[in-house]
Amino acid sequence: MNRPLRLAVVRDYRAELWPSMDLCADQLLANLPPTIAAEDVAPKFRRALGYIPVLGRVGFNADRLLNRHILLPRVVRRIARHADFVHVIDHSYAHIVNCSPRGRAGVYCHDLDAFRSLLTPESDPRPWWFRKLAQRTLDGLKRAAVVFHNSAATARQLLDAGIASPERLVHAPLGVAAEFTPEAAKPVELPVAVESPFLLHVGSNIPRKRLDVLLDVFAEVQVSVPELRLVQVGGPWPRPLAERIAQLNIAASITQIRGLSREQLAELYRKAAVVLVTSESEGFGLPVIEALACGAVVVASDIPTLREAGGNATMFLPVADTYAWTSAVAGLLINPAAAPPLEMCLAHAAKFSWREHTRVVADAYLALASGRVDPGRLS
Repeated sequence: MNRPLRLAVVRDYRAELWPSMDLCADQLLANLPPTIAAEDVAPKFRRALGYIPVLGRVGFNADRLLNRHILLPRVVRRIARHADFVHVIDHSYAHIVNCSPRGRAGVYCHDLDAFRSLLTPESDPRPWWFRKLAQRTLDGLKRAAVVFHNSAATARQLLDAGIASPERLVHAPLGVAAEFTPEAAKPVELPVAVESPFLLHVGSNIPRKRLDVLLDVFAEVQVSVPELRLVQVGGPWPRPLAERIAQLNIAASITQIRGLSREQLAELYRKAAVVLVTSESEGFGLPVIEALACGAVVVASDIPTLREAGGNATMFLPVADTYAWTSAVAGLLINPAAAPPLEMCLAHAAKFSWREHTRVVADAYLALASGRVDPGRLS
């Protein structure tokens, strides 16, 4: 191919407020080589019901369905006519593959959460219409010419579920953005005052993040360290967690922040006494490598994906073992030297590069275009 390969990159709507997905799209587009001419597919999010205050979240979710499943496919069908390949940043948008000619679309699969209502319905019962949309998305993922993944554990799940064959899988771990360093390039102003010492959690409030464990551990540790605070980047708190906070009487010691820039998030990692990742399930663990790159002390659940992300630079504890977590965190606050050394944290985080992530993705599409190599052989 004498001209650059034309790649349409379909990102999540920014209005949905998924910073990690925005990051994946931004970093891929910023690092693609000259051999690929990318088109950033980011149509305007249309609001039909979300602007009606009385509908609240229900109206916004209805608009998400309208934009994802009706309006965006129209845009992609038009773009796919002149693009060589379509790359879908987020597997929950995999239905977009059905809008592209067969063999000309790929999807990055971060985890299988979007398909639990189909794969393990007993653990995630959903109404018929939700399962129908999930099936449409899953069919798109199965139809993709190449499925990128972030960890060996995610690859095994894709294989075990029969979603992708080995030759279609490409391992492309996520990376660490330039803002995440042990020292800030310039002073960073946070949107709210954050008092030290504090524990930090970065992530959404979905059940698998086990924020109930986070709250219980914080409450227990605070008994011995009364000045300790908790900072959570995500939210807002759903009702069960808000009630738990009230029961534990810790509301005055918690700061919740949303809408941070990468520079601000990095500053929080640098200032945190300990970063906690309490999840019972993850596709990878981006906060782990970002925190390590900032020199933070990280304590995470002992699950395969977080082991891959954290390596020997992270302290791992049994999932939801509140006693073990409380003892470990309290010990680190008393004796920070018990944590993995800074040099080890930085060396491990340096293994994860957005430039390398992008190279792997680019090489897979170039291989597909050449017709000479199965993309999976590149992983």
